[in-house]
Amino acid sequence: MLIDTHCHLDFAEFDEERDALIERAHQAGVRQMVTISTRVRKLDGLLAITEKYPSVFCSVGTHPNNANEELDIQADDLIRLANQHDKIVAIGEVGLDYFYDTQTPADQKTGLTRHIQAARETGLPLIIHSRSADEDMIEILTAESGKGAFPFILHCFSAGPELARVGIELGGYISFSGILTFPKSEELREIARTVPIDRLLVETDAPYLAPKRWRGKRNEPSYVVNTAEVLAECKGVSYAEMAKVSTDNALRIFSKMPRL
Repeated sequence: MLIDTHCHLDFAEFDEERDALIERAHQAGVRQMVTISTRVRKLDGLLAITEKYPSVFCSVGTHPNNANEELDIQADDLIRLANQHDKIVAIGEVGLDYFYDTQTPADQKTGLTRHIQAARETGLPLIIHSRSADEDMIEILTAESGKGAFPFILHCFSAGPELARVGIELGGYISFSGILTFPKSEELREIARTVPIDRLLVETDAPYLAPKRWRGKRNEPSYVVNTAEVLAECKGVSYAEMAKVSTDNALRIFSKMPRL
């Protein structure tokens, strides 16, 4: 059994065959999926998907590249929504993205700190997007953890070793996507080797970043198998052990999500 801890099943790329791709995931051993929010105002669409498919859960939050669209949404709003719906098992995705430079750092930081407050108060894991922002992310996570612990996941990890180290020290989890499988990702695989096995997760970030075996195709949850295979190689364990460990880790951090 595997859990795809981060995908975007509400995206238009999946509209024509959502039933089929979820069935393919199940056939591949991916028994549960978390479809991730990028805009709170589109939450109804995510919830509709989770209601249709028992194996799919979701988060609530605003992606950093949409930060200025939802600055009116407060931590209390996120907390209220998360508490209202059984299928909401995480907060985010939120974070800092300085690569695309579409939003100001100030707006992104405002959103991030509000989501941290919601994660702290609900106990739900914060899904963190961090790209080209290692120093600021380390500073914010360290400062905010000093105000009170909160669960978090550094999703689709492709940052440097220092962010991984600090994230682990603060109690976070590291989630690897198909990037881990790319031929030029040896530095990332070296970071994966240093992460404690009880803090590892796997994801697709579908429809993006298909792993090596399906490179160039639209990604989907069933493809997380290839990422888990490469992660197992990095850690020197069998695929079966990695599947079990990553699933146990996912159910520990997504504490509201039942084992199916």
